Formats: sequence, C-alpha cells, structure tokens
Amino acid sequence: MTAVGTPGVGAGVGRTALLVAHARALEARRPDPLAVDPYAEHFVRAAPGCADWPRDPVQVAPGDPMWERLAGYFALRTRVLDTHLLDAARAGTRQVVLLGAGLDSRAHRLPWPPGTTVWELDRPDVLAFKQHVLDSLPAAAPRAERRTVAVDLTTHWSGALRRSGLDPDRPTAWLAEGLFLYLPAEAELRVATTLDLLSAPGSTLAYEIKSAPESAAVRTHPVYTTARDRLGIDLLALFSPDPRPRTADRLTTLGWHTTTRSPFDHPTPRLRRTPHDPFDANRWITCRKTSPPRHRDTSW
Repeated sequence: MTAVGTPGVGAGVGRTALLVAHARALEARRPDPLAVDPYAEHFVRAAPGCADWPRDPVQVAPGDPMWERLAGYFALRTRVLDTHLLDAARAGTRQVVLLGAGLDSRAHRLPWPPGTTVWELDRPDVLAFKQHVLDSLPAAAPRAERRTVAVDLTTHWSGALRRSGLDPDRPTAWLAEGLFLYLPAEAELRVATTLDLLSAPGSTLAYEIKSAPESAAVRTHPVYTTARDRLGIDLLALFSPDPRPRTADRLTTLGWHTTTRSPFDHPTPRLRRTPHDPFDANRWITCRKTSPPRHRDTSW
C-alpha cells in the first residue's frame, strides 16, 4: 500500500519523520526494546523511497552509523519523552499537545488515562499522509481522544488549537520532539511564548535543542554523512543555522522551572559517547509551569 500524494514526508524535514519512524520500527523488533511503536513500520512502507531500508535489526551491520547509532538515539529519545508525558498524565494532566507531531503515534500506543485528549499539530500534508495510513489499518484505534490541527508552527497557531478545544485554564503537557532543531531562533522563542500563554500552572513541556553549532569535526561524523549519502537526508542542511536562543531562560522568567539533561545522562549500552559525537550538543529540556501567565492573547 502506497499513500497517494506524499510531499509532506517525501523530502526535507518531512523525510526526517520517516527516518525517526523507521528507527522506531526497528526498535520494536529488538528483544529488549526501549520503546515499541507498532504503527511506525506502516508509515515507512507507505512512503516512497524506503524500500531498501532494513526491516529487521538482524539486517543491520554492527556499528552501522544510521540504523544502529542514530536509530538508537531516536529510540532512547522516544523512551525518555514517553515517560515524561505519562508522568504528567499520572499527575492528573488530561491535555497533551504534540507540536510538530510528525509520524508520532503516541495517541494510539501509550496507555492514557480515561479523559485524556491528545492534539497533534503539524503541516496539513504530513497529517494527511499519516491519516491515510492509519485509515488503512483496521485496528488503529487511538487510546485517547485524538484531535489533529493542521498549522504552520512558524506562524499563528494558538487560535486553531483553542478552537479545537484546548482549555488554557487546565494544565497541558506539551511536547516539541525534534522541532526546535529546524526552526529559526525567532520562531522557537515565539512558540515557547505562545504555549506559555496557553498554559495553566501545573503544565509541563519537554523539547530538544542543540546547545551549540556543530564543529567541523562533528559535521563529518558518519551519522551525518551516511544519512546524506545513503538516504538523501542532509540533516546539517536542515538544522537552522541561526544562533540558538536562550529559550529555557525565557521560560524561567515566565514562571517555568526547567531542567536540562544530555542524552548521555540516560545510560544505555545503545548510546555510548564517541569522539566528536554528533549527540554531544543535544539537550533534552523538561519544564514545569509554576505561576499563571501574565496575560492571554486571544487574537491568535
């Protein structure tokens, strides 16, 4: 089965969503998976240009920079962020917003408490491809109320989210997985400021950034060169070249308590640090809102 009209995942940042989905599909077949996503393989098979990607970890050579090293990073990130969201749900949060949701299937695969609503925000073509695949799977029933909101996160989007039912007077668990890496600095700050205005005390946020530009040695790491040469995905060209903003500092001034960790703060044999490691600059930042927003802009 091949989806009709796949520009949202056929090139550019959209193709990285397929890369992450395939990493999750491989992880699900491991005997000791960090995360299990039963839908990821269906997304990859429905997209063009992925027929030669390995379908099982036994097909991956030891030390393969793409399907072992990079895929292992994505698997660990999935595990850590899944835990973050489920911790918020266990604490009573029933609104979950996935910013730049891509081919994430958390609404379907995580054990959400009754009464949970999961909003997925992304470009219309990405969401259309995703829905096309889900509609082809007879057992693809979400485990929470799932609402999709087709928006461009570099422009105004909060009005569309509120019209879709988000209640800013109730806590929300926000997730920006693999989003800020690709946004211009101004857009990253704007997203953070906007979600703050929609966040009641008790809301949480997790997002990923690179803390510094890649050095020349890191830019030639096999993770990057293999993604470019083997898959046609030039990650370095897709990352925003802007100096990164101090978003965590901005959130702190807005009443959020922030914690910054490196992927290497989560020990696993699947992700060991190497010389000139491409993940040395990656940071996973988790935040909790402790004070109410100063005002709300309802025009968006």
